[in-house]
Amino acid sequence: MPHIALPTDLPGISSAMAFRPETAVHLRALAEALLRAPNSLTSAEREAIAAFVSLRNECVFCYMSHRAASAHHTRGDYGFVDTVTRGEGSAHVSPRLKALLAIAGKVQQGGKQVTGEDVARARAEGATDIEIHDTVLIAAAFCMFNRYVDGLATETPATDDAYEEIGQRMAHIGYGSRLPANA
Repeated sequence: MPHIALPTDLPGISSAMAFRPETAVHLRALAEALLRAPNSLTSAEREAIAAFVSLRNECVFCYMSHRAASAHHTRGDYGFVDTVTRGEGSAHVSPRLKALLAIAGKVQQGGKQVTGEDVARARAEGATDIEIHDTVLIAAAFCMFNRYVDGLATETPATDDAYEEIGQRMAHIGYGSRLPANA
């Protein structure tokens, strides 16, 4: 049960955003820019970074939602995102993405955990400064989003089908204010 009077018909972050639409517009714009805007990292990779951080933060709603979104950027194939987030499966994860995930994992622990060596390793694997920047910002933003969802004790769907629908919507429609109310 949520800690405050959130809309009961919306899951997870959607209920918190509906409670404060004047802040939601900015949070949705940030998610859209980080996860869907043109970038040398694919949307599937960026969603997988969001899922990776969310899993480490034990935020079930964000992990399951962004896991599904990543999969829907790869035609519904969960192999890649599950390899990235859990090390399960045999999907190929590039050395560049592995180095970026190491940075994301350190940001999740605390920004000062990232070292010059971490950045040098990512660069050595072909990561650009924009990719390093965006990885740090995705990880930091998802620490905030995860705490927002769990700090208010938002409702978390109990079925995988609910996350399938959420993931499809995020992957194919996006995060903008034109989303249906339960996005």
